Amino acid sequence: MVELEPRAFSAPGKALLIGGYLVLNPQYKAFVLALSARMHAVVKASSRSDISGVYLNVKSSQFNNNQWNYKVSRDNGYVPLEINDLTNPFVEQVVFNAFNYFAPENLKFNYIEIEIFSDPAYHSSEGSKRKVNQFKSFNFHEKDIDEVNKTGLGSSAGLVTVLTTALCYVLMNGNSLDISNPNHLKMIHNLAQVAHCQAQGKIGSGFDVAAATYGSIIYQRFEPAIIADLPVMDIKDINKYHVALKTLIDNLDWNITCEPVKLPPRLKVIMGDVHSGSKTVKLVSTVQKWYAENLPRSHEIYEEINFNNTVAVNTLIKLYHISEERPDYYNKMIDGLNNDKNDDPDIKVLAESIEMIRELFRTITQESGAAIEPLEQTELLNACLGLRGVIGGVVPGAGGHDAISLVMTEETNIKKITAGNPSFKNVTWMDVTQEQVGLKEENAEYYKDLESDEDR
Repeated sequence: MVELEPRAFSAPGKALLIGGYLVLNPQYKAFVLALSARMHAVVKASSRSDISGVYLNVKSSQFNNNQWNYKVSRDNGYVPLEINDLTNPFVEQVVFNAFNYFAPENLKFNYIEIEIFSDPAYHSSEGSKRKVNQFKSFNFHEKDIDEVNKTGLGSSAGLVTVLTTALCYVLMNGNSLDISNPNHLKMIHNLAQVAHCQAQGKIGSGFDVAAATYGSIIYQRFEPAIIADLPVMDIKDINKYHVALKTLIDNLDWNITCEPVKLPPRLKVIMGDVHSGSKTVKLVSTVQKWYAENLPRSHEIYEEINFNNTVAVNTLIKLYHISEERPDYYNKMIDGLNNDKNDDPDIKVLAESIEMIRELFRTITQESGAAIEPLEQTELLNACLGLRGVIGGVVPGAGGHDAISLVMTEETNIKKITAGNPSFKNVTWMDVTQEQVGLKEENAEYYKDLESDEDR
């Protein structure tokens, strides 16, 4: 039996700090921060003569030992067949598209095992047990993965990205995948976008997959039609989907923007989990319905949001340049924030533009019924704005009851200054920071021998 060298990959979570809902439209740009919470995939594969076709095991031991076991064959267009009739649309679409892209007739490594891990910040920690080794720390739950509340950091996009990467490694026969190669990264990104869109019903802008792949970025989406126009798999002509997919992944200009970006120094984003989470697809559908039924006024509101989005993004970029060109002035500005002196004009512009974005989304909340910024989140964010060192805050992305995002100074200890304050009793401040890097390779050995905290 020939074995493929195990490899491990990780991809960051995200916070759509600026650009919620408008990011669905290709004409608008968004400011997306990658976060230090990561999804992980550890892959190993071997050549087995005792099985026909390809056997794939995807395991998530953190969630009640959930696992999915697939048989994959060219005969049925690489549609993965789960042997226990379990479903996981994100895994299934990754498998379907990765295999159709490479279209292997006789895969050398036909027994594939992939273990998925997620950092603690992605899910509620309630009822979980921490397992650690000297390199990694993960929460283990006694519930299935769909029974544990998510915090809205982009776990499905991260999963799709690392799973796509792991399968590309195997399907390239293990000897040529290099995620530092821009062409390989583009292939992974495009395949992951296709799988993610198909798995969630083609609603979504792709910013979360883009951040999982490329890190913190200014993002402008592709036209949805390029994925929607893929043909349906026809078992009588499986090559039709393969050719269309190859053309889409390799040759078509997606007209997408993924420009690297970072917060100015001495500023950070902190996420606060409010222990619930929202169904993004339902929120998006509700807002899209409101938009279509309220033209041209809805478009005018979007344009006003976009104006303030642009002001906020440009101000962040300006502050970064000031920090490099006039460091003494910049540091004095941040020191002032730490001393409750919010009198710098650029800081004021940033704070006011974020506040105006919130106000406009509250208007959409009232008119559409989609809880983009529900009352509880409004009260929480307003309480946060009264804290020293905090510039502004939003419910990122689609909004709802997902974790909130706050922009503040590095020196602000949010846990300390909110401890014991009843206004913050329902929020848990998450141990995540901004991440520059998107997809990266990890050491596969670092996921072994995880032990309970209590046993160490």
